[in-house]
Amino acid sequence: MTNRIPIKLGLSQPLPCSYIDGEQEQLLVTMDDVCETPTYFEQLLAMGFRRSGDQIYRPHCPSCQKCQAVRVLADQFVPSKSQKRKLSYRNKHFSVQFSDVIKPLYYSLYERYINQRHQDGAMFPPNRAQYDSFMICSWLPIVYIELWHQEKLIAVAVTDQLPNALSAIYTFFDPDYHKAGIGSIMIMEQIKHAQALAKSYVYLGFQIDECAKMNYKNQYKAQQILRFEHWQDN
Repeated sequence: MTNRIPIKLGLSQPLPCSYIDGEQEQLLVTMDDVCETPTYFEQLLAMGFRRSGDQIYRPHCPSCQKCQAVRVLADQFVPSKSQKRKLSYRNKHFSVQFSDVIKPLYYSLYERYINQRHQDGAMFPPNRAQYDSFMICSWLPIVYIELWHQEKLIAVAVTDQLPNALSAIYTFFDPDYHKAGIGSIMIMEQIKHAQALAKSYVYLGFQIDECAKMNYKNQYKAQQILRFEHWQDN
């Protein structure tokens, strides 16, 4: 790993896993500022790393390899029948806007989302420090993809912009609209945006088959999954 990017890495203490009961999680974290550029980070992203705020990390668990990085091949994406129905609904009812700055109205939407959808998760109760940890990065350009229903903001997809890829960081939405498949719509908007910018990949984070809230990312084809340090068609 470090043959390509000679950096210092640290290892976190073991903690109870946030996703799988009974498992312990540890993280590799980068210790060098040299990583904190879009170009270097994109190389690390291709090696299974992610970011939270300015911190770059990768799962490095002692007895579990269930977190598998997933990326969509943007120019080869073909929506399924279900995804086509969601896109059709989106085209009839919603509109998309883009922002390169955080808007004040985002936080109230995020707060509602966490309070109503994730009361059993590590992000509950919502707070500003946690919100800032994924909304803000000092060394990376971010696009905030907004979904609107008429004059009402109903979703935001926080998306990192890399030289040859987009990376999905976090999406939050109005819980009143959950039946419209907003999460799926926002992933497809990120793919569409990558296509418009001629980016090769959309990184979706980690697929965890055993976790109900993290086992949906393999639905977006064509895609690759990182296994044994190599990207394989999935």
